[in-house]
Amino acid sequence: MSVTATGVMPSSADGISLTALRRYFSVIIPANLIWEFAHMPLYTIWNEGTWGEIVFAAVHCTGGDILIAMSALVLALMLTGRGWPFVAPTRRSVTVLTVVFGLGYTLFSEWLNIVIRAAWAYSDLMPIIPVLDAGLSPVLQWIVIPLIAFWWAARPFSAEHKA
Repeated sequence: MSVTATGVMPSSADGISLTALRRYFSVIIPANLIWEFAHMPLYTIWNEGTWGEIVFAAVHCTGGDILIAMSALVLALMLTGRGWPFVAPTRRSVTVLTVVFGLGYTLFSEWLNIVIRAAWAYSDLMPIIPVLDAGLSPVLQWIVIPLIAFWWAARPFSAEHKA
């Protein structure tokens, strides 16, 4: 819980839980690092880069993932986060908005870095989503990992775990 500008402690319906934020990032950070290493063979760097370049790329991309996750979450919290994660409808709206923002940025970034900048490229192993012309792995990354992170973050606050 945080203290408001007036010095008054908000109720759980007004505040945002630091515990939930910590739990969210305790999943986001390691899961994205693992995912980055796991899907590296789906990019050309796997065959063309040195081990040092591959490790640097995975760690660098994980840093970007953390920034995307943080920015998407903060934007969702600013728009609908009153009482997160204490209030169920707020939990759902924050989750949906965060996934949409993270996925939206990821699709933009994949397009920018593959098509416009040619900063990286997919290998022949990357499944491509035809309509989006984007790799399946980064799209799934921004659906699966945040959903697991939000489940873990909200678990202590959901009704079935209060007894």
